[in-house]
Amino acid sequence: MDKQLITTTQAVDPVFIFIFGACLVLLVVITVAMLWFVIRYHRSRAPEPTSQQEGSLWLEIIWTGLPTLLVLAMFYYGWSGYLTLRDVPPGAMQATAVARMWSWSFQYENGKTSSKLYVPIGKPVQVNLESRDVLHGFYMPAFRIKRDAVPGMKNHVWFVATRPGSYDIFCSQYCGTNHSAMISTVEAIPPEQFEAWLNEEKKGAVQAGLALLEKYACLGCHSLDGTKKIGPSFKGIFGRKVMVTKGGKQTQLLTDEAYLRESILAPAAAVVEGFPPIMPVTGDLQEAEVTALVEYLKELK
Repeated sequence: MDKQLITTTQAVDPVFIFIFGACLVLLVVITVAMLWFVIRYHRSRAPEPTSQQEGSLWLEIIWTGLPTLLVLAMFYYGWSGYLTLRDVPPGAMQATAVARMWSWSFQYENGKTSSKLYVPIGKPVQVNLESRDVLHGFYMPAFRIKRDAVPGMKNHVWFVATRPGSYDIFCSQYCGTNHSAMISTVEAIPPEQFEAWLNEEKKGAVQAGLALLEKYACLGCHSLDGTKKIGPSFKGIFGRKVMVTKGGKQTQLLTDEAYLRESILAPAAAVVEGFPPIMPVTGDLQEAEVTALVEYLKELK
C-alpha cells in the first residue's frame, strides 16, 4: 500500500477523538466549576448577598470566542475528513454494490457477482452503490463508512483493507420486514490470492455467457459456428469491421466491447447490413449479465 495514502479510518478516527476529547474536557471543567460555585457560595458560607456585577467585556469575549474557535476547529477536521472520504485515490479497483430487499450483491469489472465483497489487501477499492427497490444504507463500521444507496441516484464509497480478515456490512436504513437480515461481509485477502480468484471467476463469467444466450433464446436467431440465420453469427464477432445502418445512414463500425454492449441493450441502434431489425429489446438484463455476454462473445473465435 502507498505509505502516503490516508485510509478512511485514518480520516475519521482523529475527528472522533478530537470531538470526544473536547466534550470530555468541557464536561470536567463545567462540572468542577459548577460544584465549586455551589460549595463556595452556599448560603451557610455566604449568608449576605454578594455585590452584583453589571457585566464584563472580557468575560463575554472569552465565552463567545472560545466556543466559536472550538466549533470552527470541529468543522475544519470534519470537512477535511469528508473530502478524504469523497476523493477516490487514482487506480482504485472498481466494484458495484447492488442493494435489494433484503440482500447485498457485489459485481466486479469482469462480470463476477458474489454475495460477499472480496478485496485485495492494501489496494483502494471504490464501491459504486445501486438500489433496485427502496432506500438502503451501505454501512461498514470497521472502515468508518456509511452512505445511502438511493434508487436512480449515483453514489459511491471507497476504502482500503490494511489487514486480512472478515468485516461486517450492514444496511443502516430501515427497509422493511427483514431489514435486520440484510447483512454481508468484506473479505480482505492477499493480492495474489485475490488475482487468482478473480481470473478463475473470469472463466466462470465466460461460461455464464453461453448459459445466458440459451436462457434468452438468442441462439434461435444467431449461430455459434458461422452459419447464417435470421441474425449474424456470433462466431468471430468481436474485433472485426462491419457495415451497419445507424441513424438512417450506412457506416462502418469496429465491433469492439462498446458495440457489443450497445447491440445487446439497444439492438436497433446499429443494424448489420443484410439483416432485418427485428431483435427485441431485453430490458431486464442486469449489468453482470451484460458483462458475461460480452466476455463470452469476445472469446468466441
